[in-house]
This record gives sequence, structure tokens and C-alpha cells, in this order.
Amino acid sequence: MHATPAYDNDNVFAKILRGELPAHKVYEDEATLAFMDIMPRAPGHVLVIPKTPCRNILDADQAVLSCVLATVQKVARAAKEAFSADGLTIQQFNESAGGQVVFHLHFHVIPRHAGVPMKPHTGDMAPSEELREQAERLRALIS
Repeated sequence: MHATPAYDNDNVFAKILRGELPAHKVYEDEATLAFMDIMPRAPGHVLVIPKTPCRNILDADQAVLSCVLATVQKVARAAKEAFSADGLTIQQFNESAGGQVVFHLHFHVIPRHAGVPMKPHTGDMAPSEELREQAERLRALIS
């Protein structure tokens, strides 16, 4: 069995939580933060993270997971409506072998349209103005 590495307080999401890096925020409460993915795989692609430091689902407390999933659902409902989506893809990756790149628990909420494939993960960043406008659309629908 492999030992799980310690949480890295300098990961990009920890820096966003501390306000050291900018983010187009969609929703925030005492336990979670939702913000636009800067490398979206579809319009309206949002990331939902806990404010509690945890690498992924394997070391997250169940109470933390409960809060995160409640926010995922809230954001998913808004994303489906805001982007007139036919459906949603919710993704969550754990450890490098599972596809995880940023080692802070996060869920991807991606609006989907029938017959339209997700863009590949190329590392290309979306224009900030585009993300700002999408975040505004989502915030208007989240209560």
C-alpha cells in the first residue's frame, strides 16, 4: 500500500482560497467555493472545492463531502439552466493515476449539449471577460 502524500498548502486552489490568485467566483458559503475553470472543457465549466484542506475524496471528512456535494448540486442546477444544457458531466479525480492534477479536492461541473463533445484538456486558458460573463450568468441563478 502506498502512503498518501501530505496536503500541499501551496497548491493553486489553496492560493485561490487565500486570495493570492484571482478567480471568477460563482458561489461561496462558509464551507465551499465554486469558481470558473480557467481551462474550460465546455462553456460554463465550474470547479467546486471545500475550504477545508484535503487532497481528494480519499482523505476528506464525510461532513466536508456533504457540504461540497450540496454545492455541486446547487451549481449544477444553475449551470443546466444558464447554459440551456441538455445534461451535465460531474467529474472528480483522485491521485495522479486517477487523473488528478491539482491536489485539493475538487469537482468539475460541466454543462453538456447533445452531440457536442467536450473540448480536450489542452491547457489553453479562456479569456477572462468570457469567464466573468459566465460567472455572472451562474450567480444570477444561484440562491
